Amino acid sequence: MLFHRRRRRLMLSLLVAGMFAGAAFAQQPAAESPPAAEPAPAVPAAPAPPRKPHRHKHAATPESAAAGGAKPTLLGQYGDWGAYTASPGGKKICFAIAKPVSSETNPPNRPRDPAYMFISSRPADKVSNEVSIVIGYPFKPNVDAALEVGSSSYVLYTQQDGAWIKNAAEESHIVDAMRAGQSAVVKGMSTRGTHSTDIFSLRGLAQALDRTDRDCK
Repeated sequence: MLFHRRRRRLMLSLLVAGMFAGAAFAQQPAAESPPAAEPAPAVPAAPAPPRKPHRHKHAATPESAAAGGAKPTLLGQYGDWGAYTASPGGKKICFAIAKPVSSETNPPNRPRDPAYMFISSRPADKVSNEVSIVIGYPFKPNVDAALEVGSSSYVLYTQQDGAWIKNAAEESHIVDAMRAGQSAVVKGMSTRGTHSTDIFSLRGLAQALDRTDRDCK
């Protein structure tokens, strides 16, 4: 069950990130090229999704998702969060997405691709408000990351440069906490042992989710 849940989430992350290729965030400057020992995913001028494991032969790639007419439509910008909808493969999805307002690494100044968080719904799969993070570097294998909202901390499982809520039963509670919170903090560790801390403003998240909920009932 956990494997299939991870596979579904990985595929969604690939689709959402692929839809942004040449679309939203297209004006972002290119990320610095990281050292050869810690290569970053190369998706020009677009958020970099978790890389497809070899066993997931049928997972969509960013290029195929964008080429398949899955360009996202902006429903509205609410504070620091944008609300979008798209229909990759004819299946409608809606998502709210934001970039961190601050990012730090230890050791400092380690180059990485942009990080971002999105909260997605897929009516056809009866999935609502699923939290995903793309961190901008490859996570250290078999090492969990953490999401902090207020005084609470939640475990994230990681795969390549993606992270998801480890305990699915906590997800709705986490989203409720984020709706009412001021900021969310994501902490992780790269394959080279670099620690990162990314702070996401939650200003406008509740309104963005209200908008995606209306469009993806």
